[in-house]
Amino acid sequence: MIKSHRIESIDVLRGIVMIIMCLDHTRDYFQDLAITADPMDIDSTSPGLFITRYITHFCAPVFVFLSGTSIYLQAQRKTKPELAKFLFTRGLWLIFLEVTLNTFIWNFDIYFNTVVLQVIWAIGASMVVLSGLIFLPRYILLIVGVLIVFGHNYFDDFRMDGGSFLGSAWIFIDQSDVISYGTGDRVIVIFYPMLAWLGIMVLGFASGKLYDKKFDPKTRKKTLLFIGSGALVLFVILRTFNLYGDSFLFDEQQTWFKNVVSFLRVTKYPASLQFTLITLGVSLIVLALIETIRNRFTNFAITFGRVPLFFYFLHMLVIHLSSMLIKPLVGESMYSSIAKPENVMNGQYRWLGIEGLWHVYLAWILIIAALYIPCLYYMRYKANNREKKWLSYL
Repeated sequence: MIKSHRIESIDVLRGIVMIIMCLDHTRDYFQDLAITADPMDIDSTSPGLFITRYITHFCAPVFVFLSGTSIYLQAQRKTKPELAKFLFTRGLWLIFLEVTLNTFIWNFDIYFNTVVLQVIWAIGASMVVLSGLIFLPRYILLIVGVLIVFGHNYFDDFRMDGGSFLGSAWIFIDQSDVISYGTGDRVIVIFYPMLAWLGIMVLGFASGKLYDKKFDPKTRKKTLLFIGSGALVLFVILRTFNLYGDSFLFDEQQTWFKNVVSFLRVTKYPASLQFTLITLGVSLIVLALIETIRNRFTNFAITFGRVPLFFYFLHMLVIHLSSMLIKPLVGESMYSSIAKPENVMNGQYRWLGIEGLWHVYLAWILIIAALYIPCLYYMRYKANNREKKWLSYL
């Protein structure tokens, strides 16, 4: 393991959520919802399917929050103008990668009939905005982050049509929706409107103070445990009494499992207050508990946690290709987006369509194992070539 001055617990947690993220994306391509049902649907989901999907809810908020924390740590080594320039340019670069490379990897559609804006876009857009916000005092940033995370659900019922400029702008900001573009049936699908994720990144940036070199580790642990526990208590209160912060309401069901699903089912698109409270609440507690833990598993997780963008694109490429190449082995036709563009839009061609979850878990384990060596080599390359500034964009 390469020694560095990085905060290892941040990389460990980031690596853990990326490994879990790979499970979610493996399920995306190896299962077909028409066969297995929606994991979040109370009436049709199963315990295994629900848990498999739910644990992956933690990935995006943790990744965005820790991105903010990492930006704060960079601020200790750069002037604010230098950091602002880096955030602005890297943010635009991430948006470009989302629209081009990531859209292609997800769909294998050379015609770009469907452009999907996901977490990479949300991080990039948030970085662009944060490039201006970093000039504000830290306590102001903390207030801004809290106001966004706690306040954006106030606009849940305010919806606009994507046919106008203002409507389209609002969809990009705070309304998960679809916008038509160009000619024909081309659309932009905004899964991650950026406002909620900006709030999470700003809170991560403001929380970076906990990782100052002079900050007492014991105090940091107590603070993380206190904030994480407080977030979970607030989640339980808001959820139990359906007070505020999510469009899904908790309703008493006929079975214990359905009650659990109803209580835990929260809105990810866009990330609601209750979604943020439960995911970051648990994650902050984990972040506190793993700070002093070092073993083979944490070393394994760090490998992925230190090369997040590289891992993201590589794992999506491997998952999509493997699910497609296996099709002939199970009697299905391999699709071609070049020969038939409609194959991308037709769901029966995208998924492998297996029913059993154990197949998904087996594929996930094999994919993670296959990705470890290239990620390890790239991690070492980055560590040994810190003078190459272009690596900070990858």
